[in-house]
Amino acid sequence: MTATEPAAPGPLATGPSPQPAPGAPLPPAPLVARAAAESVGTAALVAVVVGSGIQATRLTDDVALQLLANSTATVFGLGVLIALLGPVSGAHFNPAVTLAEWWTTRRGGAGVTGCEPAVYVLSQIVGAIAGAVLADAMFGEPLVQWSTHDRSAGNLLLGEVVATAGLILLIFGLARTDRLRFAPVAVASYIGAAYWFTSSTSFANPAVTIGRAFTDTFAGIAPASVPAFVAMQLMGAVVGLALVAVIFMRGTSDTT
Repeated sequence: MTATEPAAPGPLATGPSPQPAPGAPLPPAPLVARAAAESVGTAALVAVVVGSGIQATRLTDDVALQLLANSTATVFGLGVLIALLGPVSGAHFNPAVTLAEWWTTRRGGAGVTGCEPAVYVLSQIVGAIAGAVLADAMFGEPLVQWSTHDRSAGNLLLGEVVATAGLILLIFGLARTDRLRFAPVAVASYIGAAYWFTSSTSFANPAVTIGRAFTDTFAGIAPASVPAFVAMQLMGAVVGLALVAVIFMRGTSDTT
């Protein structure tokens, strides 16, 4: 037993259970708790994206102001959700992040393993759909109405590759350099910037993409555009992991 493993109380123990040593990592939450955190977090994220988009279009006809309102709400909402739920599930809210973590930890190490990625991804997709429906309900829109916002142009698909690659590079670069404590600010800031510097306004998330197909509002995406968007996001995740491997390559030290 190491110092980071919680000790089991003996059969005659009468006091409170021993606590982990100061500074030691907490034991992982049960899978059901992590799945709930991923579902609720993704639902809240989509509700923020869709709801702020609806609100923006009702307040102004200026598309630039609409995008500014939408991106600003997303930055603050995402930062809060990562800070709140990160200690429970890692605050992925994104199948691309979950699958990238599974790939990097498949040979050992902390992260999702076994059947956990499937549970995470399913929870994220269900949450994303629920979040879109919730946002529509709050603003008196039809609860489910397929989006008619076509996003099939090639330049938009390239934007999704770039957006997702950058997101994966940021998250796993922070992990490689032991700076994940900055994730709430760093990830939210990146997404806010990517709203503006990518042609697709940075979906960068297969679950969110699926959820946004259920609302025919400012943030929607036509169902026919979803498969290509998701494919480009997964391609972007692969590119992002390749960049992490090259940029954060671990050096070897010679010992004598």
